[in-house]
Amino acid sequence: MRLIFAGTPAAALPSLEALLASRHPVVAVVTRPDAPAGRGRRRTANPVATRAHEAGLEVLTPDRPSEPAFLARLAALAPDCCPVVGYGALLPPAALAVPPAGWVNLHFSLLPAWRGAAPVQHAILAGDEVTGASTFHLEAGLDTGPVFGVVTEEIRRTDTAGSLLARLAEAGAGLLVATLDGIAAGSLHPVPQAAAGVSVAPKLTPFDVRVEWSAPGLRVERLTRAATPDPGPWTAFRGGRLGLGPVRLADAGDTEDAGDTGAGDEPLPPGQVRLVRRGVLVGTGSTPVRLGEVRPEGRRSMPADAWARGARPGRAERFT
Repeated sequence: MRLIFAGTPAAALPSLEALLASRHPVVAVVTRPDAPAGRGRRRTANPVATRAHEAGLEVLTPDRPSEPAFLARLAALAPDCCPVVGYGALLPPAALAVPPAGWVNLHFSLLPAWRGAAPVQHAILAGDEVTGASTFHLEAGLDTGPVFGVVTEEIRRTDTAGSLLARLAEAGAGLLVATLDGIAAGSLHPVPQAAAGVSVAPKLTPFDVRVEWSAPGLRVERLTRAATPDPGPWTAFRGGRLGLGPVRLADAGDTEDAGDTGAGDEPLPPGQVRLVRRGVLVGTGSTPVRLGEVRPEGRRSMPADAWARGARPGRAERFT
């Protein structure tokens, strides 16, 4: 089949590479326009656009996929099918109607679970033990189309959204190629999604990932893993923002002594910081958590104990 690939983030690259190596010719790529990035906010091509240019592919970057010029070029390229991985914009009915075999979306969840922009983050946040990737026929609804196939993936105890997404992107690339092979052969037909088990996964904002230290420790741990690397968990301290890496629940070995603080085994109120021999603990609504790395405003990430020895948080101070 003659393909036009639509995608934008780095997680779409394994699929693009797999399609370029497949028997289906990729004639063009649709992706989001260059966007400001980095401290200098210079307009930068996204990962898919960069790779497509390297491969010598035509790159279409409409501001809105409803633009007449884009729709005309899409039709002129005459794709048989358009695979999609994280494109980042809603496709209008006029675009969906162009390829005879439709648009096939690779979504990083086991549909109908976690429909929406952030399925991997929400799976970790919810404490799911298993997730996966699904290919489905794209339609006007939010990830509601019938499903061609799925692969499953265990969520590991230490997974962040970044590490889990990386594995799903690789596994999903193989699923996407197999799906297109089946469509081309006429041997694969989509099945409607189940009516039960629907959940939604809206994009996480910086407001959503500010840690609430009164929450149970397990909730705090899941939040920091779900928000790493993006949008990045954080807390307020001394009037500024302190970025956090993933934390883990403290165990008995973490709380055996109080290191430099001399605080012994006294309970930690929510948000209180304690430097111990094995690192830095923070109180929650239940079990304390042990910090990994932190990132003070305007500085690079550093080990939490190095930060604590320099900041010397007092016993009356709290993360908020």
